Amino acid sequence: MERFVLEKMLKWKNSKYRKPLILKGVRQVGKTWVLKEFGRRYYENTAYFNFDENEEYKQFFETTKDVTRIVQNLILASGQKIVPEKTLIIFDEVQDCPQVINSMKYFCENAPQYHIACAGSLLGIALAKPSSFPVGKVDFMQMNPMTFHEFLVANGDQNLYQYLNTMETLEPIPKAFFNPLCEKLKMYYVTGGMPESVALWTEERDVEAMQNALFNILNAYERDFAKHPNVKEFPKISMIWNSIPSQLARENKKFLYKVVKEGARAREYEDALQWLVDANLVKKIYRSTAPGLPLAAYDDLSAFKIYMADVGLLRRLSMLSPTAFGEGNRLFTEFKGALSENYVLESLVNQLEVTPRYWSQNNPPYEVDFIIQMENEIIPVEVKADANTEARSLKKYKEKFGDKINLRVRFSLNNLKLDDDLLNIPLFLADEATRLMEIAMKKNQ
Repeated sequence: MERFVLEKMLKWKNSKYRKPLILKGVRQVGKTWVLKEFGRRYYENTAYFNFDENEEYKQFFETTKDVTRIVQNLILASGQKIVPEKTLIIFDEVQDCPQVINSMKYFCENAPQYHIACAGSLLGIALAKPSSFPVGKVDFMQMNPMTFHEFLVANGDQNLYQYLNTMETLEPIPKAFFNPLCEKLKMYYVTGGMPESVALWTEERDVEAMQNALFNILNAYERDFAKHPNVKEFPKISMIWNSIPSQLARENKKFLYKVVKEGARAREYEDALQWLVDANLVKKIYRSTAPGLPLAAYDDLSAFKIYMADVGLLRRLSMLSPTAFGEGNRLFTEFKGALSENYVLESLVNQLEVTPRYWSQNNPPYEVDFIIQMENEIIPVEVKADANTEARSLKKYKEKFGDKINLRVRFSLNNLKLDDDLLNIPLFLADEATRLMEIAMKKNQ
């Protein structure tokens, strides 16, 4: 498999401003593999320390802040070689080791010659705690599930990936590419981007094993819920998690606490929901009241939608069978477009600095799926699950905010086309969305 995050990590290695790296991402997204692969490719050797397997290593960080002594102790205890500038030092499963995280400050200030990368399955939770943290002394990098592009490469469809990656115009895509890409996207909706699931499909074509892999990952997440410091929150986290398919199945996908449990109130469940957000297991998308800059200034904090970290996990949690593989476009229309919205959001989050929002009004009801900020432009985005693309909400949005709109975007199963200020992007091109939007905005200047 090829993970594109390796390119970002190489830039980190070569930067003269490099600090110790903290790699964040959900459990089983491939953080350990990618760090070891990065060390194998770009360093003379790798020194790997797992603080879950070897808890005794934690003591080296508890007794001293002298990084030279820490490194010497690690070398002696593990027998591994550490050479400044030539060794990648990996600290894994550091979420329960505040002293290890805090030591990054001293590595940054006193020993920048050591190349250090930290990872952990619930690191987002640990970093959200108000504890001693090396502010400004670490580089952060987010690692998400495999993108559709990465799936294509893993599936042996390098030619399709190269075609998508080299598109420079907004001309319709020939059927010789369009039809196979639609079929590959259906596969991706089924497998998602968790590396184990992708491998079992792309290498073994084993649907049952792939289903079991996703089931096991969901079970592992459920076990992690019990790690909330307040035991009373555990069932609440589980109830919110299991309500996500129901939340997304409704026409209006605004999160409702009563879907979690009849009579549930926000103040009873908001801590549990925040735990899921901090763990990167769900993405919280606020309603925007107007298309202004910065987007965050117009958040309606009482209204939001939540999506899952991976479209394959959403499909598995929703109990949608992989037999939809061979059922035309049914997979896209099943579930009222929830899978497509989740997939598009995953892709946009990888490309944007600012988390997307959404826009809606009640009387009469309209909802634009996402509002995105690209530099100083605010762009409304709708996601249609098939080729039926009447975009009522985008029209209403333009009526209401026309003077603030240079481009509107619709994802669907229709071909690539720029029609005045409306850009239609085929769903399988989501990973190229921002590049295509830039081309469209230049044409419309």
